[in-house]
Amino acid sequence: MTQNAADAVSRTPLTPLTPLTPLTPLTLLGLGAMGTALAGAWLAAGHPLTVWNRTAARAEPLAARGAAVAATAGEAVAANRLVVVCLLDDASVEEALAGVDLTGKDVVNLVTSTPGTARARAALVTGRGARYLDGGIMAVPPMIGVPQAGPYVFYSGSPELFEEHRATLAAPADARYVGADAGHAALHDVALLSAMYGMFAGVAHAFALVRGESVDPRALAPLLSSWLTAMTGSVAATAGQLAAGDYTEGVVSSLAMQVAGVPTFLRTAEEQGVSSELLTPYFELMRRRLDADPARHGVEDLTGVVDLLRG
Repeated sequence: MTQNAADAVSRTPLTPLTPLTPLTPLTLLGLGAMGTALAGAWLAAGHPLTVWNRTAARAEPLAARGAAVAATAGEAVAANRLVVVCLLDDASVEEALAGVDLTGKDVVNLVTSTPGTARARAALVTGRGARYLDGGIMAVPPMIGVPQAGPYVFYSGSPELFEEHRATLAAPADARYVGADAGHAALHDVALLSAMYGMFAGVAHAFALVRGESVDPRALAPLLSSWLTAMTGSVAATAGQLAAGDYTEGVVSSLAMQVAGVPTFLRTAEEQGVSSELLTPYFELMRRRLDADPARHGVEDLTGVVDLLRG
């Protein structure tokens, strides 16, 4: 650089640096296993955090990391506009928020609930001057704050609240908005968990069948996992048939054929000394659907069982 150029640079006024936008402060009510994981993720992301828990000692490790600890739920709510609730159950939420001024607050409830309860709470909270989001956490505590583990949370309720706080809510786990109806996060949550328990039921039955035989369950496990993974393709097919109203679209194994095979499953269970109680209810629904109109329903997929469940 020439001397003239250096002099010119030295005379050029420096452009002041634009200060970083401060991260949104928030309050968290509840420090169970999930609440503690959420708190840790928000602190790690740099969010100013106020916490409250009925058992105050649970807040001590978070206080050591910089969290402010409130003596009461009311004090914690007053500290910040954004208030996240992660308590034990619905009764705990009602007790913690009883008599607390919610005017101007943004309340996000992450307690697993029913769609109806979520809608009722939304009405109560908005009636007290706050905006409301309900959430359904699709993760276990060790997944929180670990993006590669794939954690996410369903949110429903105030779209304005969600858009304003999306980045903050996404710090511990991906934030997925499923609509303005406050009950839809709980609905999605329970729908996915219900499918999970159905899978667990099938897995339990499978392991029970080989229990007592010279079959190492550790050898069966990868076969079972890969088979279940392959079968997940049927989920999209079922959704397409429901949307189209045509349960014969793309059928690979008809209802009639599958019902014909049921006795083999039941006899195998009997031979192995295994109760069929985990499978029998589904088999009975299949039979009912077929018996209602064999000619029409026999060529369908299993999708018609959905209609039977709705009565």
